[in-house]
This record gives sequence, C-alpha cells and structure tokens, in this order.
Amino acid sequence: MRSIDDFRDIHDEAIAWRRHLHQNPELGYNVHNTARFVAEKLTSFGINHIETGIAETGVVAVIKGAGGDGPTIGLRADMDALPIVEATGKPWTSQIEGKMHACGHDGHTAMLLGAAKHLSATRDFKGSVALIFQPAEEDGQGAGRMVQEGLMDRFNISQVFGMHNMPGIDVGKFGIRDGSIMAALDEFDITVTGRGGHAATPHFTIDPVVVGAQIITALQTLVSRNLDPTEALVVSVPKFTGSESYHIIPDSVTLGGTVRSLSPALRDFAEKQIKVCAENIAAAFGAKVEYRHRRLEPLTFNHTEATELAAAAARGLVGREAVNEQVKPVMVSEDFSYMLQARPGAFLFLGNGPTAGLHNPTYDFDDNAIPYGIGYWVNLVEGGLAC
Repeated sequence: MRSIDDFRDIHDEAIAWRRHLHQNPELGYNVHNTARFVAEKLTSFGINHIETGIAETGVVAVIKGAGGDGPTIGLRADMDALPIVEATGKPWTSQIEGKMHACGHDGHTAMLLGAAKHLSATRDFKGSVALIFQPAEEDGQGAGRMVQEGLMDRFNISQVFGMHNMPGIDVGKFGIRDGSIMAALDEFDITVTGRGGHAATPHFTIDPVVVGAQIITALQTLVSRNLDPTEALVVSVPKFTGSESYHIIPDSVTLGGTVRSLSPALRDFAEKQIKVCAENIAAAFGAKVEYRHRRLEPLTFNHTEATELAAAAARGLVGREAVNEQVKPVMVSEDFSYMLQARPGAFLFLGNGPTAGLHNPTYDFDDNAIPYGIGYWVNLVEGGLAC
C-alpha cells in the first residue's frame, strides 16, 4: 500500500484541474467541455483506450496493468454541476452565471484524473482499470443510462467503486459501511378532488385543502407510529398547490413529496401505505384521491467483499484510526446505486472538512482532500489487482 506522501507531487497540478473545472461548470448531460477536458488529459497521460459519447457525454478510459491478465475494476467520478448561483467569493468562482460546482464533482473528476496519471505511469497491477467519468449524476439518470448502454459488459467490469466528498468528516479521513449507505429515492403526487365554492360558505363544499392538510399530518405517523424507531424512512411533502384566491375554495389540490428509505421492505411499505392513508382520509370527507408514485434512484448498497477491499485501501493510506467502517448511512440518494445493482462494489465518503454543506451556494471542495482521493483510488487498484 502506498502512503499519502506518494501523491504530494501531483497535488498542485490536480488543484489546477479542479479549479479550472470549478470555473467552467456544466449541467446534466451537457458537459461537453468537461468531457473534452477529461479526454485531453487522459490522452496526455499516454492512455490509448479512451471511449467518449457514452450516455451522450460520458468518458471511459482503460489502463492495462503490467502484471498480465486479470479482472477489470471500474472507478467512477461524476462531472456535472448544479443550477446554483455561487456565493463563495473564491478567486476560482464560477464564470458561468447560475451554474456552480456545489457538490464537489469538480474535485471528484480531478482526483480520478490524478489517479489516472499515476496508474498509467506505474501500471503496478494485473488486469485492467476502467476509469468512468459520468455525466448527469444530479439528474439521477447518468449512471443508469451508462449501465443501460452496456458499460459493464462493454468494458468487462467485474467490480465497481465510487466515492463522494463529505462535509463534516475531517480531511484525511474516510467513512464506509457494509450494506446500505445511501437511501433509495421515490417521488409521489396526490391529487385530492372535492367540491369547490365560496370561502364564506365552506359548508356547501368538500374542502380539498382541509383534506390535503389532514393527509400531510397523517403521513408523519407512517414513520413515528408505524415503524421501529431504529429503522430509517423519511417522508416529506414540500409541495402543496391549491387556490390562488383568498376567497375561493378550489375543486382540487395537489400534494407532492419524496420518500427516502434504507431497505427494499421500507420502500414497499411507504409506497403502499401513503396511498392507503390518502384514500382513507379523503373518503372520510367525501373526497377522492388520485395517487402517482415514481421510483427513482435505488438504494446504494455496498457489497461485503468490495467494502472490505475499499476499507483496506483507505486504511493503507491513512491508518485504521482514520477510517470509520461503521459510518452512519445518509438519507440523500446517489445514482451510483445503478452501477452497484449491475455489479458488486462499494461507495465511500471522503472527508471534506468543516465546509458548507453540499448543494449550498457557499460550498467549495477542499483542495487539501485531493491527495487522499488520488491515493485511495491507487491503493484500491493496486490492492484489488495485486500482481
């Protein structure tokens, strides 16, 4: 295993890459300049097998080790930014109004490029590594689309690994856990139809606003009164659309929310019970309900063998005490989950220090974390594909 000191020499160069990407953020699948930058850097490292245009703008590069034949493992970095107006005031602030790398994908891309440069020079492993630069993570679709377009079979990937920076974890530390580490994400819409009328004569109406309010209140008990307190399920209803008038009770209202769960059983429970709850409450008032439920990103689930391989790579870099192997799962979702459905693998958190939270206009990736990300990737490849 290599130590963090082995990656200090590439730090300044990788910082320059990261800050260039930060100044030039792109959204979704429209990361054409970012993908071009990535491909040019990979070519400059002497990597010959580079494929572009996967899921529109995805880039995959393959490095063969000097140790002969063996399996191929995939390493993934996301490239897209967010539609946020930056408020960091940093010299490298976004030059594109209304777009910002507020989730650290600029850092993720720079770290995987750093690992690519090191691995292409040393090739101290057997088999191959596939470097996956993915678009549209923030849309929740890019990873799934790369899988649908044959990513795993096309590059013969046997295991796949991802990483995300995490504010609140110290720079130089890592967090990982076996099993569920990030939540599945669903969205739902509930249309409540009653009978509208004048606000001065509510007794002539079936007020869908009141029905909707009762549904929102009742949905909170799905978690607080129906589940074991040690289980993790979050049901939120941020959307409520009704009348635009002070004086009119509408015929219908629409509620919209999300469900975040850490197990397939909880996901099934929520989908079923939200519908039952809404329909029963509406029926009690004489109203009707139309319910729509959409399953979006799956559960991000780490596989045991791959988790141990990832944890060992981090321990080799920073020591056992700096790797939390029982990190708490988080209720946000991650589309890397689609890759983990397609192949065994693991997802890990990299410390970003006491910065603003992700998706915050004052957030910035901590450049001091870059050598740790590069070192982790290299240790993972050289440990997982040891000669």
